[in-house]
Amino acid sequence: MSTGRGGEKQMTDDLDGSVEHRYATVNGVTLHYVIGGEGPTVILLHGFPDFWYTWRAQIPALIAAGFRVVAPDMRGYNLSTRPAGVWNYQARVLCDDVDGLIEHLGEDRVHLVGHDWGGFVAWFFAMRHPERLHRLAVLNILHPESFFAGLRSWSQLRKSWYMFFFCLPVLPEKLLGARGRRGLLRVYETEPNTPFPPEEIDRYRIAYQDDSALTATINYYRAFIRDRKDLRRNHIRRTDTPTLVLFGDRDPHLRADLAEPPPHLVPDARTIHYSDAGHWIQHDLPNEVTKQLTAFFRG
Repeated sequence: MSTGRGGEKQMTDDLDGSVEHRYATVNGVTLHYVIGGEGPTVILLHGFPDFWYTWRAQIPALIAAGFRVVAPDMRGYNLSTRPAGVWNYQARVLCDDVDGLIEHLGEDRVHLVGHDWGGFVAWFFAMRHPERLHRLAVLNILHPESFFAGLRSWSQLRKSWYMFFFCLPVLPEKLLGARGRRGLLRVYETEPNTPFPPEEIDRYRIAYQDDSALTATINYYRAFIRDRKDLRRNHIRRTDTPTLVLFGDRDPHLRADLAEPPPHLVPDARTIHYSDAGHWIQHDLPNEVTKQLTAFFRG
């Protein structure tokens, strides 16, 4: 087992003093997280190939709105532990990390936000532990049932081809890690809506300077594809947690017409589409995302 320490340089970035950097040992791993503010707790879960920094616009704004904000590096990412083995990145294990973090924070229930992979974890967490949540918000990720159903169509399968490529041994790491992580960082350099400036891309390069970070984060895909039949058969269930879906329709990886969660599985859900946003909606429309999250959590 190795502990990620690839991003020490970003420990000096405290968002103008609004957050502290801390660690929590939960579920057999050590999770790095930033925390700030007082009030109802909001946990922000990032996706691939992000880390806590993807919420750099929302963290101070939510703190100012009266929330206690917690943004962890999920296992395998940045400063959190990177355990070896695909089985360490199964959905149930990732959900147990979130449950352990909530316990570590001394909370019974929280508001939970997830983007991309963090959104997948958030969906499964809401299905496994609805008693832990006040409200759920997901950004640019499909409900697992919608995603599994979508994979039966060529249109979604064509958008998701890379997930199956990532299941190959060694080759994905070599491709994404080549030329100073250029293959990995190209997703930010070519973002069609609001291109990421070089100084922000450099933050992601630092987080991935250790080769083990590539394998750990790709293992999310390997575990999900390997377990997809079991997940659909045994782990998808109804959740009555009030849910908000924010979806940038220019997402190149997901069909916008699948964004609404199945009503029989998520009866209390509202979906908002944005025709001028892409996959990183929290980056494309930072003020709008914060406004919607704040209003939703204030209920």
